[in-house]
Formats: sequence, structure tokens, C-alpha cells
Amino acid sequence: MYDPTVARLTYRALLGRRRAAIMFVLPVLLVAIAVAVRAFAGADDQVAANVLGGFAIATMVPLIGVIAGTGAIGPEIDDGSIVYLLSKPVKRPTIIFTKLIVSIAVTMVFSALPTLIAGLILNGNGQQIAVAYTVAALVASIAYSSLFLLLGTISRHAVVFGLVYALVWEALFGSLVPGARTLSVQQWSLAVAEKIGEAGTITSDVGLPTATILLVAVTVGATWYAGQKLRTLKLAGEE
Repeated sequence: MYDPTVARLTYRALLGRRRAAIMFVLPVLLVAIAVAVRAFAGADDQVAANVLGGFAIATMVPLIGVIAGTGAIGPEIDDGSIVYLLSKPVKRPTIIFTKLIVSIAVTMVFSALPTLIAGLILNGNGQQIAVAYTVAALVASIAYSSLFLLLGTISRHAVVFGLVYALVWEALFGSLVPGARTLSVQQWSLAVAEKIGEAGTITSDVGLPTATILLVAVTVGATWYAGQKLRTLKLAGEE
């Protein structure tokens, strides 16, 4: 289910100069904010939770997920270079699974690691806040990667749809409409963080059992469907 050649090509595409530079900006900004907040406000558990929850989990992780998830396959479909992979004796679900693994790895490195560093800077992992939000970033990276990889497979406007989900649905509707939070990867990951952090420091609108089921369902379902869509993919030259 994992092909090294596909992985190498995907890593090369995701870590190209332009895309890597874009993904690098958000982690640097998070760490810079953490340093500034610690310098001016000192070590404060609630402030640390606000920064990590409000910027790292709510903004940085989904945006990096959009870039890595859609970038793992979308550009290849758009320019037709995916035909190189499809002409090889590699099963199409294997292509999807390999790209998903690469996307998850990249998203985790660019989101979970900076979250841990920022959390340690903010309050030295007091109340287990840094570790809790790091685990949340890891969990969210898996779900976002599968979801946005699927979007990259089925739509030429995957980045737009990904940004709409991440910034409009989760950030806007999620803050205004309580029911929308149930269908939010952010809230699912916060349910995991809530279990790790000290009582009262982190809250989620979704219970842990429900969040776990939804995280697994979205990851498995999106990956499976992406593999099915790639099986029936018609390139421009084939139409």
C-alpha cells in the first residue's frame, strides 16, 4: 500500500521552494507570537491555551493541511502529469494511500512540532497544555490531510473549497452556530486535547467517543473515496 517512488515525487512536490516557503511562514509566526506573549505577559496557562487554541489549532493546522493535502495530488491532476503515475504498474489506491502518508507527515512536521515549541515557550507545558495541543495538532493533521487530499482528487478548485471549510465553516460558522461545531475537525481534535490537559483548561463541544468515531470515519471514508475517484479519473486528453 506504500510506494517509495510515489512518496519521493510527492515529497518533492510538497517541499518545493514556493510551497515550503508558504508552509514555513505560519509556524514561524506562531513561535514569534509565543515569544512576544511570554515576554509581555509571562507564563500564563489561560493565555497559552488561548494562543494555541486560537491560532495553532484554529488557523495554522487547517491551512497547512489545505496546502499539503491538496498539493499532494491536485497540481498533478491539473497539469496532467498524474498520467506518469497512472501509467506505472501501481494500484491507484496505493497512490492515494502513499500521498496521504506523505501529506500527513508534512502537515505534522509543519504544525505539531511548532505547536509543541510554542506551548513550551508560553508556559513550559504547565497543565499539560503544550502536550495536549500538540496531540490535537497530530490528530487534526490526519483528518485534514485525508479530507483535503480527497478534495484535490475530485475538484480543480480544491484549495478554494479547503479554505472555505477551514476559514468559513470552522472559524466563522463554528463560532456562531453551535450545531456546526459537531462537524468540525477542530472540535474533534480539541476533544482529544481536553482529555490530556488538566480539567478546565481545554474544552470541546464534542465528546471524546463521538470525536474518535468521526475522526476515524472521515479519515477512512475520505481515503477510500479518493482511491475510488482516482480509479475512474479521466484526464483531459482522454475526454
